[in-house]
Amino acid sequence: QVRLVESGGGLVQPGGSLTLSCVASGIIFRFTIMDWYRQTPGKERELVARINSVGNTYYADFVRGRFTISRDNDKNAVYLQMNSLNPEDTAVYYCNQPPGPERPSWGQGTQVTVSK
Repeated sequence: QVRLVESGGGLVQPGGSLTLSCVASGIIFRFTIMDWYRQTPGKERELVARINSVGNTYYADFVRGRFTISRDNDKNAVYLQMNSLNPEDTAVYYCNQPPGPERPSWGQGTQVTVSK
């Protein structure tokens, strides 16, 4: 069974930085495209960034230039380095595979709060 465990969230002031981590188990991680998503109350979960098996990346417009996604296949981990955070980045952040029939269940996510 696939398990996704996110960590690294917290409270940070505007302009600050955080690095999120996601460790996956139960999948052949090195061949898997991995995404970071975020969700705020009352809104749908939205794609933040994506990285494929060879390290090619995609970023949503609202984070491009501020966030960096990376992966460590030896650790079955994907990371999200977040810089220049602003209050609009406050959300629960999740990792997962792209939509599809093999997509695992969502993990618990990690809360990021950007506030003075």
